[in-house]
Amino acid sequence: MDDLWSITTLLLQVWFSVMIGLIMIPAMFGLSLGVTSVYIQILVKILEVTAGMIYLCCSSLLFPGLIQREGGSMEQEMGELRRYRTQSISRGEFALSDSFYFYRKGLESIVDDQVTQRFSSEELVSWNLLTRTNHNFHYISLRLTVIWGLGVIIRYCVLFPLRITLAIIGISWLVIGTTLVGFLPNRRVKNWLSELVHLMCYRICARGLSATIQYHNKNNKPQKGGICVANHTSPIDIVILANDGCYAMVGQSHSGLMGVIQRSMVRSCPHVWFERSEMRDRHAVTSRLRAHVAAKCNLPILIFPEGTCINNTSVMMFKKGSFEIGGTIYPVAIKYDPRFGDAFWNSAKYNMVSYLLRMMTSWAIVVNVWYLPPMTRQEGEDATKFANRVKSAIAHQGGLLDMAWDGSLKRDKVKEEFKEHQQKMYSSMVVGKKARNSQEPHTESSKS
Repeated sequence: MDDLWSITTLLLQVWFSVMIGLIMIPAMFGLSLGVTSVYIQILVKILEVTAGMIYLCCSSLLFPGLIQREGGSMEQEMGELRRYRTQSISRGEFALSDSFYFYRKGLESIVDDQVTQRFSSEELVSWNLLTRTNHNFHYISLRLTVIWGLGVIIRYCVLFPLRITLAIIGISWLVIGTTLVGFLPNRRVKNWLSELVHLMCYRICARGLSATIQYHNKNNKPQKGGICVANHTSPIDIVILANDGCYAMVGQSHSGLMGVIQRSMVRSCPHVWFERSEMRDRHAVTSRLRAHVAAKCNLPILIFPEGTCINNTSVMMFKKGSFEIGGTIYPVAIKYDPRFGDAFWNSAKYNMVSYLLRMMTSWAIVVNVWYLPPMTRQEGEDATKFANRVKSAIAHQGGLLDMAWDGSLKRDKVKEEFKEHQQKMYSSMVVGKKARNSQEPHTESSKS
């Protein structure tokens, strides 16, 4: 019994020595020994081999999307439907064939809705050896089954204990460190120590996810007194961004463990937490954010204007409130590599604990972050147009689909104004053009 206890103690000492010496200390100072990079390269090779095996066994099951959508506008597509008739759409008259356009769009939305599919996991080109993405591929050959089984052992018996240990240490250090720093007087030393503690803790948490992050255009990093806006895929977006710099967080106050973390963080850094009653008061939120931005010594505010998590394929409508505050906007594009793990948080399907467990049992988190040039509101530009301009820039840089739909459709029904917009578009084509055509003879006669 004593020998067993001695062996267990020795293994624990080796475990923590390796973790502290090879992972935590380099992470705290932003260093890397290259182990994760080698691990990712090996993963890429394995996934390429398994993709070839799946293709040979299941090539007959591979097929393109169900829907081949037309790329034109409503007017162009209706004009195509009328091409076999003598009636032209430019005449501004109703045609029975116009109804087929709406039938087709309705069926396309039922079979392959482009909006609601943004709230489910991203579709993979090939299987990534995780049964959560496909439950059948690991049965198609013995070799693939063996590779999948070894992967399960590595992910759950080696990586998961290591990651959960690092996460616990990182979060505990964040709570203790920020609480202690909070007792210092408000001086430069306090601000410096606060930023140091935040950076160290977020870097440890990033290593707890085996995160490989590539930052581009660092010369455009958000500056103090500014507003950083980014597309939103996951709660770990905060860890990814804060791994390269400190931000003032904005969000609702919580209770429980999250509340403990929030209260400790705000002691050392001017994060902006709102009570539930304040969140409903848009003017109160805007005034507090304006006050934060007005102090140029404050850290840049980090805001996700979509208001919900989108599945790493697109950017949806930005809420205009973030763009009414004033100041300089620093856009940031975030794009995860889905081959190594699905970073999207489907809050309707998984709670936070389940989601984090899925992240910690994935292969890794591989992500690219692009800092875009700062943007300001142009003369005569309202907040909505400014938000759309920033959103388009983020979507273009990250290779994401730029969508005008509101992310609140994840939980709410389609607003009546969206339906009315389609009706107005068709009405302007039929009634509007017909009215213009009827006015032209009167104009010509008045000129004569």
